[in-house]
Amino acid sequence: MMTGFQDFFRELAASSPHWNFIWLYDQHQMNRVLTGLWMTIKLSVFCLIFSVIIGIVGAWAQGAKSRLLRGAVQAYVQFFRNTPPLLQLLFFYFALGQFTPSYSPDGWLEVPIISNVGWAIISLSFFAGAFNIEIFRAGIEAVPHSTQEASESLGMTRLQTYTNVVLPLAFRISMPALSANLVNLVKTTNQAFAIAVPELLYQAVSIWNDYPSAQNPTMLLLMVCYLGLVGFLSLGMGGWERKMRIPGYGV
Repeated sequence: MMTGFQDFFRELAASSPHWNFIWLYDQHQMNRVLTGLWMTIKLSVFCLIFSVIIGIVGAWAQGAKSRLLRGAVQAYVQFFRNTPPLLQLLFFYFALGQFTPSYSPDGWLEVPIISNVGWAIISLSFFAGAFNIEIFRAGIEAVPHSTQEASESLGMTRLQTYTNVVLPLAFRISMPALSANLVNLVKTTNQAFAIAVPELLYQAVSIWNDYPSAQNPTMLLLMVCYLGLVGFLSLGMGGWERKMRIPGYGV
């Protein structure tokens, strides 16, 4: 059955030169697609986790007593929110990458300790983290001040109040905006193509550079894959938001 399936798409490629689904009958091209998809998923997962951590820590730092710390966080937020993510990616990789230490596994080749994949994760996490800080800040400000005062009256420190009282409530309030930002982050991971990270777009472009007749089908594949990834994340975040909902909080 698989042979007949592959033969059908070989014949389609022969009869319709612009619709060569080569990755459906060539195992090597399929492996390139799967490798790119797996890299996109890994990039997305790491960036989602780190950006949320940055958002939580940054939102807490925005309320610190130190004016220097608040100013540093605000400068970070303004820089990453007001510059294009592609420019940030290139700056991290080509500018900061020149100053990172390297090691030589074989005594000849110098390998930087942070690869292009590492710089993509760092850059995209900082980009999305800047938006997450503002999202969590808005959620924190929506928590009634009397709630914070009540926790402090029980002897909680500012950190305990933040982690045990304020953050859980702010997180629920922030979920819709956070979901939108994380979905946008997943779509933005394709910009790692600019520094040769072998994610889905990079592999797709490589395929249609080798086989121009596969351009249209591969572009269609990209659309379907990203719709699937974003749809899966949206459904997951939506279900999580419903489970965490508390009457009187959130939207």
